[in-house]
Amino acid sequence: MKFARRMNNFGEGVFARLAAMKQEKISSGAKVIDLSIGAPNIPPPAHVMKVLSEEALKPENYVYAITDKRELLNEVAEWYRRRYGVEIDPASEVCSLWGSQEGLSHIALTLIDDGDLTLVPDPCYPIFADGAKLAGSEIFYMPQLKEHDYIIQLEKIPRDIAERAKFMVVSYPNNPTTAIAPADFYERLIHFAKKYNIIVLHDNAYSELIFDGSKGFSFLSFKGAKDIGVEFNSLSKTYGIAGARVGFCLGNREIVRHVKLLKSNIDYGLFLPIQKAAIAALRSQQEVIDQTRAAYIERIDALIDGLNAVGWKIDKPKATMFVWATVPEKFGTSEEFVKILLEKANVMVTPGSAFGPSGEGFVRMALVQTAYTMKQVAAQIKSSIEL
Repeated sequence: MKFARRMNNFGEGVFARLAAMKQEKISSGAKVIDLSIGAPNIPPPAHVMKVLSEEALKPENYVYAITDKRELLNEVAEWYRRRYGVEIDPASEVCSLWGSQEGLSHIALTLIDDGDLTLVPDPCYPIFADGAKLAGSEIFYMPQLKEHDYIIQLEKIPRDIAERAKFMVVSYPNNPTTAIAPADFYERLIHFAKKYNIIVLHDNAYSELIFDGSKGFSFLSFKGAKDIGVEFNSLSKTYGIAGARVGFCLGNREIVRHVKLLKSNIDYGLFLPIQKAAIAALRSQQEVIDQTRAAYIERIDALIDGLNAVGWKIDKPKATMFVWATVPEKFGTSEEFVKILLEKANVMVTPGSAFGPSGEGFVRMALVQTAYTMKQVAAQIKSSIEL
C-alpha cells in the first residue's frame, strides 16, 4: 500500500502517546491523576442537558440537518451583540462548526494552495499548524516568549516571510501559555494583516475564563477586523458542552461563505438536538459562567499554592483552564520530566514540546480535576520527587 505523502508531516498525536503511557501505569496497579488533556469536567447547566435529552427522544430530529437552523444563527448573532458589542449578520457572517477543532482542520482548505505559507504561534495548540499542513502549507512559527509576556512580536516577523504569508492563526487568551493580549495588539495585528494582505483567524475559546477581573473581548470588536479575518468561538469551555462539539466561525462574509461551501460537501450539519442545546446554552443566565470561572480559580489556588509550597515555583495563570509551568532545571527535557512525574508521582501532564519549538522547557497542566484532587497532586509530588 502507498499512502499520501502529507502523512509524513504527522507523527502519533501527543495525547495518544500520553494515553498509552497512562494505561501502562494503570495496568501496574497505580491510580493516575490526569492533567494532560483539556477535557472540561464541569457539566453544562441542567436545563441545557434537559433540552438535549428531550430533543434526542424526538424521532423527527434524526434527519440530516443539512444547514444551521436560523434560530441558532440568530441566537449566535444576539450573543455576539450582547456579549462583545459586535454586530453579526446571521445570514452571511456566521456558520456552525463541529467544535473549533474541526473548523481549524478545514478552514485552511478554503484558503491555502500547496506551497503557500501560514503563520502560527509558537507554542500553540497543535491543530493550528496541523490544519494548515493538511492543506499543503508551509509553516512559519511566530514565537510567544516569556520575556514578552507570550505576546507575538509582529514587528519581528521577517519582511520576506510576511510578504509570502497568506494566512495566520492567532489565539488569546492563549493555550498553552495562558497569556492575555492587550487591546493595542489587535490594532497592530489588523494593521499588519492589511499591510501584507494576510487572512487572520483568531481563536477565541477562552474569553470567558479570565481570572483577574477583566472582561475578555472579541477580535471582531476592533475596527477593520472583518475586512481581513474571522473568529472562532466555542461553547465547549464556556458552557461545558465540549463533547457535543459546537463552535462557530464568525466575521468576514467571504471567508464564512467558503467555509459553508466546503462543509456543504463534507457534512450534513449539526445534529438537530445539539443545535437546540446550543440555543438553550446561549440563552442561559450568565451566572453559570461566573460559577465555572470560580471553580477554576479554586482549582488554580489549590494546585499552585500546593506546588509553590513544595518548591516548584509557578505563576498563577491569568486566563484559560491551564497552567504553563517551567520544568525545574535538574529534570532535563519537558518529555523527560513528564515521564518522571508519571513514574514517581502518578501525575500525568503534557510536555511543552508538544506545542511547538518554543514549548520546550515547560509543561502544561489542565485544570480538569477538583480542587481536592489538585491538592493531592502537590502532595504526591512532594512525597515522591525532590524538587
